[in-house]
Amino acid sequence: MSLLEFTERGVYCQKAGIFIDPWKSVPKALITHAHSDHAQPGCQHYLCTHRTAFLLRHRLGVQQNIHSVAFKENVNIHGVNFSFHPAGHIVGSAQIRVEHKGEIWVVSGDYKTEPDDVSEDFEIVKCHTFITESTFGLPVYQWPDQNHVFSEINAWWESNSQQGITSVLSAYSLGKSQRIIQNVDHSIGPLYCHGSIEATNEVVRQAGVKLKLTMHLPASVKKEMLQKALVIAPGSALSSSWMRRFKEYSTAAASGWMILRGRKSWHHVDKGFVLSDHADWNALNTTVKATGCEQVIVTHGYSDIFARWLQEQGYHAQAEKTTYEGESEEIR
Repeated sequence: MSLLEFTERGVYCQKAGIFIDPWKSVPKALITHAHSDHAQPGCQHYLCTHRTAFLLRHRLGVQQNIHSVAFKENVNIHGVNFSFHPAGHIVGSAQIRVEHKGEIWVVSGDYKTEPDDVSEDFEIVKCHTFITESTFGLPVYQWPDQNHVFSEINAWWESNSQQGITSVLSAYSLGKSQRIIQNVDHSIGPLYCHGSIEATNEVVRQAGVKLKLTMHLPASVKKEMLQKALVIAPGSALSSSWMRRFKEYSTAAASGWMILRGRKSWHHVDKGFVLSDHADWNALNTTVKATGCEQVIVTHGYSDIFARWLQEQGYHAQAEKTTYEGESEEIR
């Protein structure tokens, strides 16, 4: 019997009686991070990192059954050792290391290897079996340096500001938004956030992250006050009546999908920026190699294609389907 197995409720460790990122409610769940496709509501007990606990309480609306540990802290459950290691995906995100009698598995959750000044830096964890995501597991997905991307965002914002046009940037409320807030040039103008994003910002600050200054965008605001502003909003807001508060505006979206032609028009925005909180093709391959693993289990996204590629490179690799085969366009 494998140390971890894929079941109809999620990745299961029978020896410990726990699930990792279950896609149905279970008695005991270890959670890699607080995105909804990894943190199912209704579980009796949750275990995660300290910062993820703040976010889970906010997103799931529960308080008493969430317990947290520090990164690298060992937790022994029925003779199986578990520890959480930085995944670099969003604030608090972790890979989960599972060890029993010298056998080591690592569940990556979602991850990116480029530091972003807001989430904890990704850490390589040596193992025998590595369960990796493959959201962007194709060679076409190779990210530009993030400093270049943020320079592009700043140039777009500054150009709009000089013309008295509000810059409205679509980004997911947890992860992408905080990364943008932390890395854009705040000297260009004020930075406002949609209510759902600002609420998340406050939780991130409560978790101990020194997030740069943002302001909630109220329902009633003088349009002239927003002419030099950068406004960060979820993608759903861009096609809603929420946009009526702006006089003149330019819209953009930040996503890994923007590397493909046609995605800009598909999102109904004026401009697209290539920015993802997931590992690209090069990072996926580099990470698999660096773990020293002998076996790779591939989930999410291009799992079949990436597993076949790894087989050609000499790995014992296989694809496993999950209930959540990918996240929303905004998260990626």
